[in-house]
Amino acid sequence: MSDHCNKTGFATRAVHAGAAPDPATGARTTPIYLTNGFVFDDPEEAADIFALRKIGFSYSRGSNPTTAALERRVTDLEGGTMSVAIGSGQAALLVILLTLMESGDEYVAASRLFGGSLGLMRRLEQRHGLKVHFADPTDPASVAAAVTEKTKAIVVESIVNPCGSVVDLQAISAIARRHKVPLIVDNTLASPYLIRPFEHGADIVFHSTSKFLGGHGQVIGGIITDGGSFDWAGDARYPLISAPWGDYEGIVLAEAFPKNAFAVAARLYGLRDLGPGISPATAFLTLTGIETLPLRMARHCANAKAVAQHLAGHPAVAAVSYPSIEGHPGKALADRYSPEGAGSVFTVALKGGDQAATRFIAALKLFSHIANIGETRSLAIHPATTTHRNMPPQERAKAGVAGNVVRLSIGLEDAADIIADLDQALAAAS
Repeated sequence: MSDHCNKTGFATRAVHAGAAPDPATGARTTPIYLTNGFVFDDPEEAADIFALRKIGFSYSRGSNPTTAALERRVTDLEGGTMSVAIGSGQAALLVILLTLMESGDEYVAASRLFGGSLGLMRRLEQRHGLKVHFADPTDPASVAAAVTEKTKAIVVESIVNPCGSVVDLQAISAIARRHKVPLIVDNTLASPYLIRPFEHGADIVFHSTSKFLGGHGQVIGGIITDGGSFDWAGDARYPLISAPWGDYEGIVLAEAFPKNAFAVAARLYGLRDLGPGISPATAFLTLTGIETLPLRMARHCANAKAVAQHLAGHPAVAAVSYPSIEGHPGKALADRYSPEGAGSVFTVALKGGDQAATRFIAALKLFSHIANIGETRSLAIHPATTTHRNMPPQERAKAGVAGNVVRLSIGLEDAADIIADLDQALAAAS
């Protein structure tokens, strides 16, 4: 595992990074600071914090000691320079796009994404004029062909939701570099344990912490991490980062914060102005979840591989999308980027068609019928009628979520019990 920020290993940093015993009480676990505001020492300190001349806490919507510990930990694990914790993964994507773009701007996005991301992008185009050009993330040539002179960013997932394909980040990063635009990577399905996109040329990474980082299906949250790699200085295409802020005494973030200018802009505009803050209690539960991330991800991947391999040989199954199993066309790429396994989310296409898929989900007993992924328990959903229902049928087919497809999120139960439940549900669906 990578040790970007110090000499200790990933598992050690998952437990310790960004946190320390509370100096006031000695509490070893990071306290939950349930306060909306913070007392200033004097009027000068208050003015300095609000003018960005001094780092400090003022109002929990923008930052909070519990939230800051989560931000430091994810920054460390991803190998970035600064993170911004936020109310949800959807809010994270929204803030990233709005920090970079204005009405009339364009960007390229993967056509295979989390259904909520696709829906948000279409709504932003319809209502706010942020034009998106969709491209196949598994084909770098498709991404390159979608870039225009007006492109201001490229957005992909490291591991594609829901099919589990691993994306060639280095190839797409090379395209972004040629056109001098930032590469934004949703790393939710991989987590930094499996893939660290900054090592492969990403500039901005975000997560829905509701999934693997939190891991227990308890809370909704998101986080944005700045890689500190993109040169924003003097780039007029990104005025929130490269131009003066009149309401902050003319500060230019790219000059004042050269290593984390994007993160500062996302905090100022995203949290102070737009307001989708994260609860300190949510930050605390996510911090606790991250402590076991290496253990959980190893188990998730081992179970997913065993389950996918079994289903690939089942007579009722037409196809399994998990790329880490033998014979899958994406295995070489998955082994290159995520040698410990391509996460635990993938799709299964049933030979019996749409009705077989819905009967299959109804017959599951151990699996929970839930729209979330990345929990300790195994989950299943029918994307065509839920998470991807607003997509035209032809686009759903291209995205690998036709009517006969079920998305599985493999949990931490015993693999034999997971397989037994799937087998009995397949039998009932036939």
